[in-house]
Amino acid sequence: MDAVDHARLIARRGIEGNADLGGRRQVTLIASERWDRVDADLGTEVDPVLRRANLLVSGIDLEGARDRVLVVGECRLRIGGETRPCRLMDEQHAGLQDALDADWGGGAYAEVVDGGTITVGDWVAFDDA
Repeated sequence: MDAVDHARLIARRGIEGNADLGGRRQVTLIASERWDRVDADLGTEVDPVLRRANLLVSGIDLEGARDRVLVVGECRLRIGGETRPCRLMDEQHAGLQDALDADWGGGAYAEVVDGGTITVGDWVAFDDA
């Protein structure tokens, strides 16, 4: 995973340039506040890039967000469900799978409803309209 400052999301496809375009898991997300709990559980700072999610969001609780629409900048994403951590997480850092297991700690996956360009620092909120 390479950190970037911006990305282009394509409606019903996913992230431009991503190897896995289409399907239900077009974008994966983790919440920075939930990641802080992972650090606390492991007793060390772990780089969130090890989770291999596409977006690290802040100020949003992803737990139980299935079917909600998340607005990120000019884009809209429909949360499809929880991204469950697998054994590969322990290959990244010992104990990471267990630390991510509860409370949607592995994040969520989503489909792109409305595409566009997102940039680090973009506004993020649920569209409850």
